[in-house]
Amino acid sequence: MTKVVMGGMVSALALFAASAAMAQDTNAPPAGEIIVTATRFETLASKTPIALTAVSGDNLRAIGITNPTALADTVPNVSIDRGNGLQITIRGVTSTDGTEKGDPSAAFMLDGIYIARPQVQEVSFFDVQRVEVLRGPQGTLYGRNTTAGLINVLSNKPQLDRVSGYVDVNYGNYNNTQVTGVINVPASENLGFRLATNFDRRDTFVQPGPNLRSDISPFKDNLSFRGSALYKFDAGELNIRADYSAIKGSTVNAVSLSNLYSTVTTNGVNPTYIGGDRSADALFTLNTPTSAPTMRDNKTWGIMADLNYDVGPVTLQYLGSYREFVRREDGLSVRGLGTVAVPTRFDGEYWQQSHELRVATNGTGPLRAQAGAYFFQEQSGIAFYLLGLLNPTVGAPGYVFGFPQNPTKAKSIATFGEATYSLTDTLRLTGGIRYTEDQKSRVGRTVTCSTTACNLATDVVTRNDASRTFKKVTWRAGVDYDLNDRTLVYATVSTGYKAGGFNDGCESGTGTGCSLTADALYYDPETLTSYEIGTKTRIADGVRLNLTAFHYDYTNLQVSQIITCTPGGGQCQATTNAAAAKVDGVEAETTIQASPNDRFEAAVSWLNARYDRYTLPNGANWQGRRLDRSPAWNVLLAYTRTFDLGNSGSIEFNVRSRLSTRYKLAGLANFYQVTQPAFSKTDINVTYNSPDRNWYLQGFVKNLENAITVSSIAPGPNGTAQLADPQLYGVRAGFKF
Repeated sequence: MTKVVMGGMVSALALFAASAAMAQDTNAPPAGEIIVTATRFETLASKTPIALTAVSGDNLRAIGITNPTALADTVPNVSIDRGNGLQITIRGVTSTDGTEKGDPSAAFMLDGIYIARPQVQEVSFFDVQRVEVLRGPQGTLYGRNTTAGLINVLSNKPQLDRVSGYVDVNYGNYNNTQVTGVINVPASENLGFRLATNFDRRDTFVQPGPNLRSDISPFKDNLSFRGSALYKFDAGELNIRADYSAIKGSTVNAVSLSNLYSTVTTNGVNPTYIGGDRSADALFTLNTPTSAPTMRDNKTWGIMADLNYDVGPVTLQYLGSYREFVRREDGLSVRGLGTVAVPTRFDGEYWQQSHELRVATNGTGPLRAQAGAYFFQEQSGIAFYLLGLLNPTVGAPGYVFGFPQNPTKAKSIATFGEATYSLTDTLRLTGGIRYTEDQKSRVGRTVTCSTTACNLATDVVTRNDASRTFKKVTWRAGVDYDLNDRTLVYATVSTGYKAGGFNDGCESGTGTGCSLTADALYYDPETLTSYEIGTKTRIADGVRLNLTAFHYDYTNLQVSQIITCTPGGGQCQATTNAAAAKVDGVEAETTIQASPNDRFEAAVSWLNARYDRYTLPNGANWQGRRLDRSPAWNVLLAYTRTFDLGNSGSIEFNVRSRLSTRYKLAGLANFYQVTQPAFSKTDINVTYNSPDRNWYLQGFVKNLENAITVSSIAPGPNGTAQLADPQLYGVRAGFKF
């Protein structure tokens, strides 16, 4: 039935095919436009020759997007899923290594600052000005780990004109409670302060069976603060932000793979999906016999400074930050298709700093250019243990299997430049280049012990000792042309780069017990070359259309899997390079303001993301198989109707639907793929706005169909699946002053 509906929708949508920003910023001229900073200059989204979607903070609230995982409901070819932190997939490009040494393929940024650890990225959207999602490699201006693209969350700056603020409150099923409060205070005509706080709590979606006696709710219990100070002077401005989040709750968020797929004992045989006739509660049920504690007690904080200084022909910008993350978690490793739960314990401390100095031209001449230097550094010390995995007897040899690693270091140094030259008033050429040097190292151990205080004389301890430097030049070349004052066409060739890394162990000849070859220990950087053409046009007043077509050549794609560690017999994550992949796609977005009270939005994407060359360790050839989370078709539809009640205010009705064909998820440990069948998810929001729009009341339903979809899997002995959100409903209210 879904395929029939989707086929009809695609045929209808082919008539008008796409638009740039699926949200509008009413403060940005001209009407219906939104200003973005994707090119590191302020430009109109409709005049920016990049595939991007920008969603304003007001629109995030209006359509009920309160955390990053919901962005897929409004951005084409994007999937953001929970695993070991957030896993971002853009156009089929992703990374599954969320460990202390892993890097993402898509960067997550807060106010332009790269957030390295995926475990701190799912903090609620609060007091957000806009979110920019850039699709495709952004290696020139944003550097490594942007082969897929990036997400940049931009918070509101202090306003200097008046005292203001607002409060938003949300309550829904699963005891989902969110409260945001903001106060903005100008101290003078040049200095202002802004303080925002957010409370975000909900129970777990997982339904405990009678044998699961652990306390697994609430899943989320977060409290966040952000303070900002803005000082404006004659030649520029200085913006300083500090933030703090306490991230608490339970760590259990997975169910047995057997809830959804047939049990397969032979490697290389694909399991069959069996979840279609089961209820949502049955799919979310976990009945593993355990009473072990599940607790998350994490903290993260940071401070950043953004200085812009106009010196006449150029503007100097400094963007710098320092951040820390403390991770304390007790969890469960569910194994044996849900029959066994192994308690886990994680203790980690991370810090990062980044500094960027950039100079950019001013004025209205034919040349617009920028150049800069960038420095990033991260260091961590972690200890992750599985208790009872190899021997269930407390205190016996083998009771503790784990990975104490300290320190793990990463350092990145880069220089970059990009320039756009206007050959005529309508024709522009762009070229950019970036040189990056990455240094990565780790000192640690894999241990099989009686207690976490291992006895080096009697317990099994192997070294994890590796260090390597990677260097890469990335570049971008493009041309864009104004066909007329309504239509921009563009073409670009750009490259992306994600640093290489290392697995557990140490290289033969470097120390006692080291036996790995360099090829087994290290993996190479992954690189991507993108070819893209597109157009952004305003067909008529109120009708906007964007079309993009692209081809990717992917080399040394990094894939991670679980393998058996030696000695000890536990399990470790290993990353290898999967030779090559190719991605072809077409994206179309449109916004139609049919009348002052009627707005239609749509996005259609076609994607063919597949392995080009990939031979698995068991000899299987996966050439032509699809990459993870890359459905062939994805359709986003939305309709908003505003009912004007005159002096009594207005009612806004919004319905949004996402339709997806099936997609694959790889179980590389057992050399198979599982299939998530086609699905649709529909959201409805009904909002009453007061006459002066200073307060509102909203009712909402998300995922009206209660479609339960698989976002990630852990195959083999783990045998677990992460599921996306079920049906959510509730009310929101807010007022501003």
